[in-house]
Amino acid sequence: MSESRRCSVIRALYAAALALAFLAASPARAAADWPDFRGPWHNGHAQAPGSAEPAALPLTWSESENVAWKTAIPHDGLSTPVILNGQVWLTSATADGRESFALCLDADTGELLFTEKVFETENPEPLGNNINTYASPSPVIEPGRVYVHFGAYGTACLDTATAKPVWARRDLPCRHFRGPGSSPLLYGNLLILTFDGVDQQYVGALDKTTGETVWKTNRSTEWKDLQEDGQYVREGDFHKGFCTPIVIEWEGRPQLISPAACAAFAYDPLTGAEIWKTLHDGHSASPRPLFGHGLVYVVTGHRQTELWAIRPGGQGDVTETHVAWRYTGKEVPKQPSPLLVDDLIYMVSNEGYAVCLEALTGTLVWSARIGGNFMASPVYADGRMYVPSMQGETTVMKTGRTFEILAENRLESGCLASPAVSGNALFLRTKTHLYRIETAR
Repeated sequence: MSESRRCSVIRALYAAALALAFLAASPARAAADWPDFRGPWHNGHAQAPGSAEPAALPLTWSESENVAWKTAIPHDGLSTPVILNGQVWLTSATADGRESFALCLDADTGELLFTEKVFETENPEPLGNNINTYASPSPVIEPGRVYVHFGAYGTACLDTATAKPVWARRDLPCRHFRGPGSSPLLYGNLLILTFDGVDQQYVGALDKTTGETVWKTNRSTEWKDLQEDGQYVREGDFHKGFCTPIVIEWEGRPQLISPAACAAFAYDPLTGAEIWKTLHDGHSASPRPLFGHGLVYVVTGHRQTELWAIRPGGQGDVTETHVAWRYTGKEVPKQPSPLLVDDLIYMVSNEGYAVCLEALTGTLVWSARIGGNFMASPVYADGRMYVPSMQGETTVMKTGRTFEILAENRLESGCLASPAVSGNALFLRTKTHLYRIETAR
């Protein structure tokens, strides 16, 4: 795209993007569908703050109770289902990564409507672990279009009526090393993608209508000599990230909050210009950031696993000036995203330690062990937090300043994908099936 064309696109998009951002933050939006990895507000909430009609998700279920339908999902995948206008979309891929699929189910019946092979890859790089898959990034959906992303193996826009490609891109490279993980983000007319690989690390934005590149920004990461077992490591996991960004409004302007290896960045989402960054020694960050109370909440990742609360103002390196507080307890997760409900933050670690912190100060409210292992991010609805484990048990906890487990519900297989919500139904993707969990009528 020429520079003049790029500038005109940016100017044309600016007003629309700001309007959409304010709409996304409006508490008047209804809790109906789940268009994104972490829902309509990108934070795991199934309802807007102060909603008069909170989602009435079931408290208890099993293989024989409150299961509206259960559908086997072919191949492998960790992507969260996205839901809109009676359709449920998710992705999967063959175990060897050679074939990538977009799947569509009827939200009411669970019938598999489309199994569209989107990409074939001749020589995908081995995953190098037994957790990730070639279909881990979650789709994002809007009326008439669903966007599926398989990292460097391809990104496509599909027509939701036919499952046929509107456009596709396979020329956005990086070496994933452990497989892709960052999900796409829709902002105005932009589809924002994150590539934090072994060999290169960058963020880019495509025109969602055409698939053309609007901007691409390389990470300005200041790599350090990181030491592991007495050896200096300059590549591999220490350069990687799996995080999905968010867009916030700060002082009337949007900021794209995008954690990466060794740093968290803020960019102008319309141009890709870097605004500020904080530096740390973590890597392979996965939890999606949060924003509230004038603070951005970021998990640093592996090796240095901490939760940071950052004031989003400033320019350049703001590590020493804008980090309001840090929490370093064992409850900080490496994969599950945190939840912010009112003035409290909740986290569940991979090892099953749960914690509640005061959002403004990081002060510990309570900490408890709930058992199991966790990869999926929890969701919140009507005073309850739903936390699915890798062993197949979903713990339902009451939110608030007192730790309380309300229910423990088991399915045949475990959850690594994060849940989705539509209306009063909870959609759980296990290792083998997709469930619609809903109170029987």
